Amino acid sequence: MTGHGIRQVFLRDMVLMASIGVYAHERTARQRIRINVDLSVADDNAGVGHDDLSRVVDYAKLADQVRALCGAEHVRLVETLAERIAEAALADIRVIAARITVEKLDIFPDAVSAGVTVERRRC
Repeated sequence: MTGHGIRQVFLRDMVLMASIGVYAHERTARQRIRINVDLSVADDNAGVGHDDLSRVVDYAKLADQVRALCGAEHVRLVETLAERIAEAALADIRVIAARITVEKLDIFPDAVSAGVTVERRRC
């Protein structure tokens, strides 16, 4: 039986090093960030048992894109990095919505993290 559905694709708790921040000390050293990615993906083959990578969003490729964006040039705002990751995810036409969380892990001694979550949808 075939149908239309939505598949949730996600990456959880990727901890990466990034050059990110507005302050001078943040420009001189990379810092730990945590990334979470949640995608809502159109699944026109819901219920079909085809075991074919080409019909799904490849989370290994998505993880590589996140790593590349985090390793690129200095970014001032966590919001900017989150937007870039969402844009990369939405480049796949099957992705309906992207929810991206970027957290700085070592920013405050009395907090686990500080960051932002952005949600973007295909128009």
